[in-house]
Amino acid sequence: MAFHSPTIHADLNSLRSELTGSLALPGEPGYELATPWNLAVPVRPLAVVEVHDARDVVSTVRYAARTGLRVAVGRTGHGAVPIEGDVLFVHTGRLNTCVVDADTRTARLGAGVIWQDVVDAAAPHGLAPLCGSSTAVGVVGFLTGAGIGPLVRTFGLSSDHVRAFELVTGEGDILRVTADQHAELFWGLRGGKSTLGIVTSVEIDLMQLSHFYGGALYFAGSDVAAVAHAWLDLCTDLPEHTSTSMALLQLPSLPQVPPPLAGRFTVAIRFASVASPDDAEALLAPIRGVATPVIDAVGVLPYAAIGAVHADPVDPMPSHEFSCLTEQLTHDAIDELLAVAGPESGSPQTVVEARLLGGALAREPRHRSAFCHRDAAFTLFTVGVPVHGAEVEPVLSHAELVAQAMSPWSTGRSLPNFASSADPERIARMYDEDTAHWLGALAEEHDPAGVLQVGPVVRDVGGASAERGVIM
Repeated sequence: MAFHSPTIHADLNSLRSELTGSLALPGEPGYELATPWNLAVPVRPLAVVEVHDARDVVSTVRYAARTGLRVAVGRTGHGAVPIEGDVLFVHTGRLNTCVVDADTRTARLGAGVIWQDVVDAAAPHGLAPLCGSSTAVGVVGFLTGAGIGPLVRTFGLSSDHVRAFELVTGEGDILRVTADQHAELFWGLRGGKSTLGIVTSVEIDLMQLSHFYGGALYFAGSDVAAVAHAWLDLCTDLPEHTSTSMALLQLPSLPQVPPPLAGRFTVAIRFASVASPDDAEALLAPIRGVATPVIDAVGVLPYAAIGAVHADPVDPMPSHEFSCLTEQLTHDAIDELLAVAGPESGSPQTVVEARLLGGALAREPRHRSAFCHRDAAFTLFTVGVPVHGAEVEPVLSHAELVAQAMSPWSTGRSLPNFASSADPERIARMYDEDTAHWLGALAEEHDPAGVLQVGPVVRDVGGASAERGVIM
């Protein structure tokens, strides 16, 4: 193929000479940095650029514009989409500045920082960043995708607490973006993923929080119906000081999986609260009353242990995901979900999670953003991990069955950071029509050549259907 020609490689050597960081071609050390966390996603760029600073990003973007190439960006490999051919992959791992200002309760973070870095830096000051369910994901990708974390009902979206971005546009300009400077970009970066440029650093607010009451209760599959219905009752009028989700689990028999959960069907009630321990424990009492947990891992925890609530896997693996947002779930909805994904269903999914939204998330922040789904009641998410060479098709076809079963309650929309895709129709389901229009218009203004038109970016999606239902 033409992009592997000696001429192109010689030209890439000219880019290499401009960089403080490094550039790797296939087979060279550093190319493996493009490997996604989801090993089922093919990511094979023309070259990997491990940038040292924002100027390296500028050089890469301007080089791509001159030569007709495109640029993608990543850090941990989460949320990857297929990449082939004429794409330079910018890896931000060296942008690892992490400075906590305890007096102002803020943090200044490079695009290479992961949430655990911030958690650890803030904890000695009794402060906490609003991280995601996994502290191993990159800060910037989580924020630009308007990710939701374990305390989202209490504090709202993490992206609502961003103060500033440093951004490299598709034209190679470096901009400081705040609510007062380039306000339209400040709106769009919080939810628009990489549509509007490559973020090289971010400034965020930190919460005054050292401990919380939470963790997870794990129950045997035989108790799933009683536990699931009790959990839905918990969700009714739940105070916003508490967030929760329910996960149907079929975890593999691996050394890192606790024996009571390995190789069998279980259900987890995930719980995080800033209420007093007595008040939080009282909320969980009805669930503890319907069945005896096989593991009770709920209690007062340091915020540094926030990742224990969801206990997301750390090691890369091949997985296939589906996601949708729903209106208020009913007990009939729980019955339908258990019929299609419960212990007697033959489900091949590793995880099927329903997460309660609402609370502070439902309120518009001081500075509006491109996040469109504050009225959703729940988000539903499935992850299937084929093991030992198992066929992928059963996982995909079963996800369609889940979609069909839950369609009466679906809003037809999904969150940008769940089940990432480059498909224009699926991207359109992440935004309402007005938001998609303005994101596309801003992208045309700041990246007219389409240099950054790779992956989950909003371009020409306004006409895509968003009829009531579920996307796959």
